[in-house]
This record gives sequence, C-alpha cells and structure tokens, in this order.
Amino acid sequence: MAKGESSKTGPKLTRRQMLRTGALAGASLTLAGPATAAVREMPESWDEEVDVVVIGTGFSGLAAAFEAAKAGADVALLEKMRTPGGNSIINGGYLSVAGSPRQAEQGIEDSSELLLQDMLKAGQGLNHVELARTVAEQSASTLTWTIDEVGVEYGGMTQLGGHAVPRSYTTAAGSGSGIVVPLLERLGELGVTPRTGTLLKHLIRDDDGRVKGVMVHDRYRFPDEASGTPKTIMARKAVILATGGFGNDVAFRQLQDPRLTEDLDTTNQPGATGEAIREALRIGCVNVQPSWIQLGPWGSPDERGFGVAPYFVIGVSALNGLMVDTQTGKRFVNELADRKTRSDAIIATGNKAIVFCDAPGLAKAAESPSVKLDRLFETEVLTEYATLQDMAAAHDIPLEALQATIDDFNAAVDAGEDLEFGRYMPDDQLKTGEAPFYAVRVAPKIHHTMGGLGINADAQALDLASNAPIPGLYAAGEVTGGVHGASRLGSCAIADCLVFGRIAGRNAAAEPNWA
Repeated sequence: MAKGESSKTGPKLTRRQMLRTGALAGASLTLAGPATAAVREMPESWDEEVDVVVIGTGFSGLAAAFEAAKAGADVALLEKMRTPGGNSIINGGYLSVAGSPRQAEQGIEDSSELLLQDMLKAGQGLNHVELARTVAEQSASTLTWTIDEVGVEYGGMTQLGGHAVPRSYTTAAGSGSGIVVPLLERLGELGVTPRTGTLLKHLIRDDDGRVKGVMVHDRYRFPDEASGTPKTIMARKAVILATGGFGNDVAFRQLQDPRLTEDLDTTNQPGATGEAIREALRIGCVNVQPSWIQLGPWGSPDERGFGVAPYFVIGVSALNGLMVDTQTGKRFVNELADRKTRSDAIIATGNKAIVFCDAPGLAKAAESPSVKLDRLFETEVLTEYATLQDMAAAHDIPLEALQATIDDFNAAVDAGEDLEFGRYMPDDQLKTGEAPFYAVRVAPKIHHTMGGLGINADAQALDLASNAPIPGLYAAGEVTGGVHGASRLGSCAIADCLVFGRIAGRNAAAEPNWA
C-alpha cells in the first residue's frame, strides 16, 4: 500500500484477537519479541497460587524443588505418571565427577577441564560449551551436595565409555533410585510432596512475555490426554520444566529422525513423551538440536526396555571382557568408546554382536553391587558357556578367529597398550580366556534425547525470536538441549540434571513476585 493510502480491510486486529481467530496459525513462532508466544488467555481467577511450579520428578525436577523449597519458596511439584521418578529412578545410577576424593585416593589425575574435553569429543563439538562447562565445573560440588545434604550413599567408582579416566561414582543402590528416594525424603521434610497424575496442558505466557503459571489436568490417567480435571496454578515467581526427554514418543522422535520407528526398542519408561516440549515450543521457546537422539549400545534384543543387560555390558565386559562381531569373531570397536561410536559400530555389523568375559572377569565384577548378577542369570539374558568352543558354536562365531582375537587382546594387556582400538588399560587390567565364559547379545536401543529447549547457564529458557531469557520460565535436564551435543557420555546425565536442576531451583526462588 502506497504512503497516504487508506486501508479498506477493516479495523486492525490485536495480536490476541488474531490468535483467537487463527490469523496467526503456523506463523506465531516467527514474530519478534514477546509476541513470539502464542498467548494463552490469562484466567480471570486462578485455582491455586504458589511461588514456584516444578513439572517433573526425575533428578532435575527433584533437585530444583529441593533448592527452591530450601530457599523458602512455596513449591508445587507436579508429575503426570502415577509414581514419581521418571527415567531417573530406573537410571543406572552413575554420576560423573571430575577431581573427586576417590580419584585422589587412587592417584588418578583428573580435572573439570579434562571432563569438558571428553564431553566435547563425544558431542562432536556440537555442545554449547558454556553449558557443558557448567556441568563439568560443578560436578564435584554436586557430589558433595548429594552426600552431605541429600544423604546419597555410593558404592564404587568405575570408568565408562568415552571418559579418559575412571570418574563415575555408582550409587550403593545400583540405580538412580539411590538418588531419587533420598531426594523425595528430604523434600517431604520440607513439606513438598509430588502431585502424581497431574498433566501439564498449557504454559500460560501473558502479553508482557512472562510465563505466569500453568493449566494442568488433575487426576490425569496416562496416556489419555483428555482425562482429568482442568486446573490453573499461578506461579508467582517461576515455572521450571523438568519433564525429561521424548525417547518413548514415537511420533515426535520420528519427526526428528524418521529412522526411529516403533520397531526400535527404547530403554525409556512409558511416560518419556514430548507434550511438554511441544507446549514450550508453542509459547516461543528455542528448540536446540532435536534430531540428536542417542542409542544405548548395551541393550539386548533378548529383553524389553532397559532391562538388565546394561549392568553386564557396562560393569563387566567393557572393563574385563571383549565385544566381537559374531560373523567374523573379531573386535570391531573400542569397548570403552562413547555411546554413539559403539552404537554405530554395532549397527554396522547388522546387530550381530556379543559382549563376553571369562570367569575371573565375572568374579571381579561381582564385587560391585551395581552389576546385579543374580538378575542377569534369572532373566537368562546372560548365558554361561563351559568352553570357548561352546560359546562360539552357540553364536555361529568362527572359533579360530575368536581365539586369535583373545590372544591379540592378551598381548595388548602385556604391552599395556591397545594399539588396535586405543582402549584404556589400567594397571590391573585382566586378560581373558579362562573358562567358563559369559556372554550377552547386544543391539542398540533408543536411550537419550540430546536435543530440547534452549537454556543459558542460569537455566533460563530462551525465546526463539530474541534468544533472550523468557521471564518466569526455567528448564533443566533432558528436556533441554545443547549440553551434550551429538552424543552424551555415560554418567553425565545425572550430573547435568542435578547441576541445572539446582541452578533452576535457586534462581526461580530468587525471582521477584510478579503478582
């Protein structure tokens, strides 16, 4: 329209009117400033008012609620499933700690900078460095916090794939429950109890750009999203999203990577779905690297879900055993490589791979409570073979090639260096070859979604249009993206969740009361 011409299209619509009429459908995420948000009607009155709303009861949500409540905030802790804990309570229970007391006792040299470099290497340089550095630098203080304030008990310390040195603490419980349960107990002492069966439906972001509360469905019954009673909760200070990843959301994960069909198994609990991420995107959050979805290289096709195979692969064979291609009888990857490297290598064999150890290897692993040998044998995922010939025959492995692989590895142990694949060789590295043998079939499973909502080092969720923090909205844990880049190192998830959960909780509690 030329300058001076009058419009004959009628009165100008306000943004709120356009949203009501659908005039901005599909375009609302491209506008500038606070108008990025697809504004949800502010309720005339709220059903409830609190200082901080925390959504999700895994590591990050519990840590956030704990810190916010400890700072004096009135906290509503919401969980859509019937029980709290999410993926965290079934997590393997490994916490990555750089420069820990146990490393010092064992003469292991480590630093937050070395952990950061390991994270960047595994992440193929796609990590948002400020976020990864925050995790690495606060890992040691987080360990202290879990012991002194939460009451977590740890068993041993081990080395996981992709780490330059041993630095991963294991909970005495042998799973993430060893952190989740005491956190729930501490929260109970602070008067905070998870409200289960409460589904987030909408984040309420006002015209001024601030997130001011949520609309939920109370008495929700998973997975029926229409179930429950609508209820609004005002967050006088902030809302914290700690809803985890979307590894069990087939439709959403296929939007990011079409190869991840329903035929591919996942280690995630059923509630690991993406409705909270979708809602955050609707109100204008940045979406960071959503297509980077990690497969766990220690899953077994002989069981569903996370199962028990990972306890053998991580705690036994990766340290005192070997992984071989059953078609060739040869090693094909560093057993201590990062998860993406190992998963890609297993897939390249056509998922024709086993991990195995011998009798001394199993005996050494049995010293750790995290290995769960009884459960491995009970489920028949782990099989014992009286001789090497028996194991080779059961898996159609060329016997001579398998024996040569073992001989080559034992020679590398004598030399103190794995020239073929560069595997870390500790001073007490065991050789292999003493019958009986123990083996598990492996095939990668969907495990962790590295992508998610963009945040800064203060755990503030970022706006798509401006890249500035969205007032009143924080996020932590697997619901966020950028920390891990292309691939997450094992045991860095707990560190990530606890570090940023604590940051989010403290900062949310310090927000001014907008109401």
